Amino acid sequence: MSPDLRKAYATCRRTHRRHDPTYYYATRRLPREVRPAVHALYAFVREADELVDGPTRPADPAARREALDQLETDLSAGVAAGESPRPVIAALVDAGARHELPLGELGTYMDSMRIDCGPVRIDSWEELTAYMNGSAAAVGRIMAPLLGAPEASESFARLGLAFQLTNFIRDVPEDFALDRIYLPGMEESDIAADHASERFRRLLAESVQRARELFREGAPALAAVEPRVRPGMRMARGVYVRVLDRVEGLGYDVLGRRADLPPWQLGAAALAGLREPA
Repeated sequence: MSPDLRKAYATCRRTHRRHDPTYYYATRRLPREVRPAVHALYAFVREADELVDGPTRPADPAARREALDQLETDLSAGVAAGESPRPVIAALVDAGARHELPLGELGTYMDSMRIDCGPVRIDSWEELTAYMNGSAAAVGRIMAPLLGAPEASESFARLGLAFQLTNFIRDVPEDFALDRIYLPGMEESDIAADHASERFRRLLAESVQRARELFREGAPALAAVEPRVRPGMRMARGVYVRVLDRVEGLGYDVLGRRADLPPWQLGAAALAGLREPA
């Protein structure tokens, strides 16, 4: 590996550690030979996310989409050339070649990022699934070979959908503050209220049920990965399933109280995930 490529990977590793230390330290549980690729994938996804939501993002939606277009063009050029002057892309291109990653999936990811450049209103479950297929499932398919289970890419995709849908359920008020409504059937008046209506609770309960089904459909991914990877994945699933439990415990009212787990419950949720059958 050339000095420049080593520096590119180091840039990705620092980006991962700075922006998402929890995920970064979870990545350290992975086999040493795949960690740089995970850092590179994270750094690229983060770079796209910064163009959409970051503090220095372009001022208007059209400019954000243009910046995403340029990032995707640079990625395509890097894949074709086998190198890139942009450190994050250089590292990701190298990781893709080393691990035979399906980097073409990032095209659907970028499509979802373009949707987030302006106000978001999702009208149907089909539309939401198409959105999440880019923003979550695509990344899951790329991760499958890194975790030793390329044949289980669709199970990883379903697991990615489950994680993202859980985030949408938990973060309804925060997303609304960004002018985004992801859950089908929800209206502005439902979320702007200071308490959850019966209609809001019913729609959120339906979303929770769908998230649980996605976790069931993604279960084969946990059985397919290498044994040394499995505990970390089961812990992550355990924490997210506990978030769904908490939403139910709140009577599906995520407007009045946060549904994320308090710190003292995270460890118990992770251990519960370890004890559950894969």
